[in-house]
Amino acid sequence: MSRIFYIIFIIIILSGCSLKKDSKFWPTSKKIYQDGDINQKENKIELVFNEEQVLNKEFNESLEIKINKNDNKTAIPYYHSNNNGSLNFDGDLKNISRYKFSKIKNFYQYEPAILFIKNNLIFFENKGSLLKFNENSKLIWKKNYYSKSEKKLNPIIQFSNNNKFLIAADNLAKYYMLDIETGDLIWSKNNLAPFNSQIKIYKDKFFIVDFSNTLRCFSLKDGTELWNVKTQNSLIRSQKKLSIVIVKDKIFFNNSIGDISAVDLNKGELLWQLPTQSSLIYESAFSLKNSEMITDNAALFFSNNKNKFFSIDIDTGSFNWEAEINSYLRPTLVGDTLFTISLEGYLFVIDKYSGNILRVTDIFKTFKKNRNLIKPSGFILGSQKIYLSTNNGRLLTIDINTGKTISVLKIDNEKILRPFINNQNLFTVKDNAIIKLN
Repeated sequence: MSRIFYIIFIIIILSGCSLKKDSKFWPTSKKIYQDGDINQKENKIELVFNEEQVLNKEFNESLEIKINKNDNKTAIPYYHSNNNGSLNFDGDLKNISRYKFSKIKNFYQYEPAILFIKNNLIFFENKGSLLKFNENSKLIWKKNYYSKSEKKLNPIIQFSNNNKFLIAADNLAKYYMLDIETGDLIWSKNNLAPFNSQIKIYKDKFFIVDFSNTLRCFSLKDGTELWNVKTQNSLIRSQKKLSIVIVKDKIFFNNSIGDISAVDLNKGELLWQLPTQSSLIYESAFSLKNSEMITDNAALFFSNNKNKFFSIDIDTGSFNWEAEINSYLRPTLVGDTLFTISLEGYLFVIDKYSGNILRVTDIFKTFKKNRNLIKPSGFILGSQKIYLSTNNGRLLTIDINTGKTISVLKIDNEKILRPFINNQNLFTVKDNAIIKLN
């Protein structure tokens, strides 16, 4: 009888303990050491905001942040790392020209990207026509490879290229390759599920994640599937674009429920997988929005709208640190410093090694009315300024040094996409035009 009571007692004790990552049993952040750097210098910055709360106040707002040219050197190119760094741009944003196209329905739900080919650019319009413009906004070619029934579904298209061929994939499960100069179709195929991720070309292969949370590797030559890696599927399709980075013959990607996976890109073998959400997220996967991942060749950095910013070791798949930052915008890394902007309109400056928050400034102070309805849609760093787009069609210019908002330019009354910088011009996209400023 005493043995039965003993077993019951043990079960009660165990049931009261939580081994979930988000329970108080585990620390919310930790100090890390990488490449022998951080353990050789004293880190005097104290960790702040330990509690899981959305930050709505400034911190160290008088701290000035300096960016040096040498800080912008990266170990791997942007195409593989997703990290723009600090770009050589300091425009006045005065002269405006437009690349016009037919209006994209439900534009606010998606995150398509402009594809730049030297001074030319490629985008798409509502019925799936692909458009190539020159630097003077003149249309070079317009191609459409969709049937009448497919056109009615208004495909949303993602692009990638290797300077010779253009890979396109859409939310109708179609993927195809064009000659980038002429726009002529080379091959076209259909997948089992629609696509909603970045596309990465690597040598003679390209990679993309579909709505079933499956990473697929295709042959660049003819579009044949070479291998795939399946992860946990979700019944709800998130409209947030999934991201991919490539480091040292390894490919890293996220899925719609927050799992991060590492795969050998030559063999298609899963190396590790790390959940970033508790099991509760499966009940509300539709509301999870992760930022695109970036990397510095040693760690992955990304955040979500569940008030979490992560650093993950790319070799072990373990957490380096977590910070409480509420954002699904792609962060930017310059040297040892991370920049991101929260959904509440605060600019965060973060130490990449420890996850310590160095400064928080309120960049939405200028919005006096309906501030809670205004959301950032993306940002990019110039040489001295940050350029931020919003869901109400504004383009903010922010001083990197002080974190203060310098100006607000009205582009539209509805969402404009994350800015792009190419050939000393800034571009952003609205539902029926690409806006060019210099």
